[in-house]
Amino acid sequence: MELEKFEKSEYFVNRELSWLKFDERVLSEARDKTLPLFDRLKFLSITASNLDEFFMVRVASLKDQVHAGYHKTDIAGMTAKEQLKEISLRTHELVHVQYNTLNRSLIPALEKAGLHLVGAHENLTEEQKAYVDRYFEDNVYPVLTPMAMDSSRPFPLIRNKTLNIGALISKKGKKEKEEPMFATVQVPSVLPRVVRIPSVKEGDTSVILLEEIIEKNIDKLFLSYDVVCAHPYRIMRNADLTIDEDEAEDLLVEIQKQLKKRQWGEVIRLEIEDKMDERLLDILKMEFDIKEADIFKINGPLDLTMLMKVYGAEGFDQYKTPRYQPAPVPAFQNDKDIFRVIREGDVFLHHPYMSFDPVVNFVRQAAKDPDVLAIKQTLYRVSGNSPIIAALAQAAENGKQVSVLVELKARFDEENNIVWAKKLEKAGCHVIYGLVGLKTHSKITLVVRREETGIRRYVHLATGNYNDSTAKLYTDCGIFTCDERFGEDATAVFNMLSGYSEPKRWNKLIVAPIWMKDRFVSLIEREAENAKKGLPALIRAKMNSLCDPKIMAALYYASSCGVQVELLVRGICCLKVGLPGISENIHVRSIVGEFLEHSRIFYFENSGNPEIYMGSADWMPRNLDRRVEIVFPVEDEKIKKELEHVLDLEFKDNVKAHILQSDGTYVKPDKRGKVQLNSQMEFCMEATERAIQQKHETKKSRVFVPAEPAEDIED
Repeated sequence: MELEKFEKSEYFVNRELSWLKFDERVLSEARDKTLPLFDRLKFLSITASNLDEFFMVRVASLKDQVHAGYHKTDIAGMTAKEQLKEISLRTHELVHVQYNTLNRSLIPALEKAGLHLVGAHENLTEEQKAYVDRYFEDNVYPVLTPMAMDSSRPFPLIRNKTLNIGALISKKGKKEKEEPMFATVQVPSVLPRVVRIPSVKEGDTSVILLEEIIEKNIDKLFLSYDVVCAHPYRIMRNADLTIDEDEAEDLLVEIQKQLKKRQWGEVIRLEIEDKMDERLLDILKMEFDIKEADIFKINGPLDLTMLMKVYGAEGFDQYKTPRYQPAPVPAFQNDKDIFRVIREGDVFLHHPYMSFDPVVNFVRQAAKDPDVLAIKQTLYRVSGNSPIIAALAQAAENGKQVSVLVELKARFDEENNIVWAKKLEKAGCHVIYGLVGLKTHSKITLVVRREETGIRRYVHLATGNYNDSTAKLYTDCGIFTCDERFGEDATAVFNMLSGYSEPKRWNKLIVAPIWMKDRFVSLIEREAENAKKGLPALIRAKMNSLCDPKIMAALYYASSCGVQVELLVRGICCLKVGLPGISENIHVRSIVGEFLEHSRIFYFENSGNPEIYMGSADWMPRNLDRRVEIVFPVEDEKIKKELEHVLDLEFKDNVKAHILQSDGTYVKPDKRGKVQLNSQMEFCMEATERAIQQKHETKKSRVFVPAEPAEDIED
């Protein structure tokens, strides 16, 4: 089958521009007046942190390509230079909308709610001014390091992502003609950025930003100088690590070296206050060697990630969606040992609707159980104070064989991962640092246990990381099983990771980078052949991103054969819908809600005998070609029904869904006259109800029935 004819550049959307569309969808949540006010603040904060990472990694990588003279085009036929030009236009628009939303909508609404964000120190009352000055003297002044630039002092090194105040200063009594000097001070990240101050009205809350407090008192830092002007600025540097693993004798040491460089990479974005003095701006432009297109003149506070701190302010619960408490997993609502529950049948987990506790308990119990011989686990991102890390260390100390694959190259988590990789090694765990040239992104845990019937293997497979913090915020699915075929495959995975021994075949698992892409293409093609024969054919797939050209070409082919293709893609989607004769049968939606959609589920109708898969891989070249990923079939009929229900609800969502149009825009569905359905809230209710129901049933089964009196036994 010729897929090449479906791989023309005009059939695809550029990956970076599609990602910006995703951030626009997050921004649309911040602009949605039907949402609680503080939820809107949170979404605005998320758009800002998303954009930071986008610049540090994606924009940085395109800049590297331009510097290297790389002219090859992407799948949509754009060169790196063309992409950067378009990105600059779109990001300036995006930032404009961010600050419009903040200034025109959110700040007036916060005022009404009794939270006053004092935008400029000039607007403080006399009482507030006195408080702020005292706060500066007591808390801020001792921490600051003002730096001036003159013939003996070069321009200081400004760290990535830090907020700074630039100033022009002139010596007191100096002649007017003499040029003022440049000085700068970093706004210390060790102090709270949002500072509470006395309110004018009793019962209200007033806050001011730390940079305003410093700006108000900046003359105290340069006593023998007059401060001509002072304005905040912030830079973003290239933070994309380049590691030649073949040359790196010790990956751990090499990554530690590269992390230091991240602070001093090329400046790729400069944010400044829009009323900054031109002379000051000229100095920054020259010293950072930055072009006009990469300068963002901002009407408001720089770095809106601080809005997350405002969101966390106490006393405004009525303006926030109540925090959902994950429900207990029904299968574990009893006194049974975790291994016994898994022996009785595969268990399905759906986070954050169901608690992540069983996953933590699985490792904890294995660490203590005298019959457990070995624990093997892959770790990509874990929380700062991870109970899983503690349990693995405990298991090694208890004399069990513990093998942990730690992915040192998990972006922006490298430092964190190095710390606990060393901790695990100290405890006696065997730590594997991934494979050369590949990131290990799979989510799998294997527990080997000695039982009466012999050795039994228990496996946990999932779509999300072993991170107990993000498990409350990301939607992910997983299963526990002790099916021997999965156990054999799990052992083979760890042998492959630790000893490079590839199995000749897999029983059940589909593993990237070698086997997965072809398998997905053949599953898609099977649907196309079935459609041609008039058999039932349907593809439903849920993922974070879709940009693999071969997969998209296969989907176009299936659509052209009459297969209905329904896709749930949260982020990047490089595929176009509604192309005549090519993608008229493809429907794409994205859900942006209270939780971050993270699970990957793949459904193939298979002429009325559906096959469902879950796993760690998106349909992206990096997942299918450059990572160790695992996708697994779901074989338990009850769990298959659960997953069909998950997909059904999400495809019916008309509150948080955005539907992709043929012109590339996303629109929310028309809800007029329809029952509103928010799939995430529906899952919360269902999980809670099931847990309550299970609790009642468990109680009932525990009612003690008096035993019948024993009959007399005849001699």
